[in-house]
Amino acid sequence: MSRFVRASKYRHVFGQPAKKEHGIENVKVTNSAWDTNVVAASGQYLSINWNASGGGAFAIVPLPSPFNATGFTYKLPDSLPLARSHTAPVLDTDWSPHNDRIVASGGEDGKVMIWKVDPEVFEGWGLEGWVGQVLFHPTASNVVASASGEHTVKLWDLANPEDPRTVLGGHGDAIQSLAFNPTGTLLATTCRDRKLRLFDPRAGGDAVRVADGHGGIKGSRVVWMGEHDRIATTGFSKMSDRQVAVWETGALGNIKTIVLDQSAGVMMPFWSDNNILFLAGKGDGNIRYYEYESDSLYALSEHKSSDPQRGMCFLPRRALSVSDCEIARAYKVAGSSIEPIAFIVPRKADSFQSDIFPPAPSAEPSLSAAEFFAGKTAPLRLVSLEDGVSFASKNAPASTPAFTPAAAAPQIQVKAEVKVEPTRTYTAPAPEPMSARQSSVDSFSAPSPAERTSSYQSYSSPKPAAAPAPAQQDSALAEENTRLNSELREAYAKIRNLELELEGVRANARRAAQALLEG
Repeated sequence: MSRFVRASKYRHVFGQPAKKEHGIENVKVTNSAWDTNVVAASGQYLSINWNASGGGAFAIVPLPSPFNATGFTYKLPDSLPLARSHTAPVLDTDWSPHNDRIVASGGEDGKVMIWKVDPEVFEGWGLEGWVGQVLFHPTASNVVASASGEHTVKLWDLANPEDPRTVLGGHGDAIQSLAFNPTGTLLATTCRDRKLRLFDPRAGGDAVRVADGHGGIKGSRVVWMGEHDRIATTGFSKMSDRQVAVWETGALGNIKTIVLDQSAGVMMPFWSDNNILFLAGKGDGNIRYYEYESDSLYALSEHKSSDPQRGMCFLPRRALSVSDCEIARAYKVAGSSIEPIAFIVPRKADSFQSDIFPPAPSAEPSLSAAEFFAGKTAPLRLVSLEDGVSFASKNAPASTPAFTPAAAAPQIQVKAEVKVEPTRTYTAPAPEPMSARQSSVDSFSAPSPAERTSSYQSYSSPKPAAAPAPAQQDSALAEENTRLNSELREAYAKIRNLELELEGVRANARRAAQALLEG
């Protein structure tokens, strides 16, 4: 082990639980076994899936702070006004990133409902089967995605809620989680069929990228890692080890997989724009956090608690207490209570600490629902935590693929560097529409496997006696790229299988060593 400690300004971050009177007591959390976070937060309110009789309901309460007491009693009364309209248990809620008073709810009755806290106005519309997840679009106002028991994801325009604008299909089983990229042009899903999928939410139809996810049969979650063009997933291996994995989105290739432990609870991932990934396991009392850098996750520390959590959410960063050097705040559902946990960088903050407070996503939308579904894309609007000035992000992912619904695989440029090793990064450019196949094409020779372990050389078509038509050249390039894509996919599959075999060998070795020690 190296004697040198990696330098990081977040190395000494610690979790600070709130005093009892700063939290919320007497919370009647739902008994539903559905795998969601149970609680969600806006900049002003908390929503909690409630254990209510006579149909589904959830509670909305003012946001507590870990630093000071709120204006209401911390112990909720036994009889509490609830958001009631679902006829079956509420499974998930999510607050609009553009309005702290608007929340969406989905329940077993197959309905998605939109609620406005003040005045108490809501609209609802129905779906067949239960709705297990709801998620607001990050940049377009009044756009909601919902995952239903029909194994589909539907996108809704709240101005015209009668019918979904697009339907995303192809899932082989129940959908377990959803995540938009920062501009909302891509949607990632995890599914009980152990597949990770990427969709073009405006095009609809089947996924434009599909990859084998975690090998275990238990729950898997996905979160987009900000503007890094990477996604993180949590899940289980075939040996029931809990894992966290990082994926690149160009070809949906696995970059790194870390084995965490062998606990049974689903791991909930939360991304912070400080480049920190928080991991909280259901049934655990601990919260791990990692710093992301150069396609690696570096363990920072762990907030430990003896009280296991049933659910968790994180506060939008624009509502943090900057003067207390609070870089993140979690709300932990434990038993019948909700506990705020502040994650603090230990500094004496006489002035604004710009190095630990990058701009946060603003409450201001970047475009309307009509503009989004018409094909317009806009960067996420950010707000400075120092002066509250809002501005458009200048660091939107440049390499985000502009997918088409019929695209089966990314178009790989022959100059892309590909290294066949267990943990690596594949950066694939945007796929382009392929022209129709011609009757005659130029011939290309496939690079050998040894050549693919180093940088590809620049290949060009052999010059024919007569110059071919531009359409023929395009067709030849398209077919060559298709063939290279096929070889890359085969390489991905082989490497993934080898990694799984290696995990099995390591697990067997650990068990054998343990048996020898015990014997």
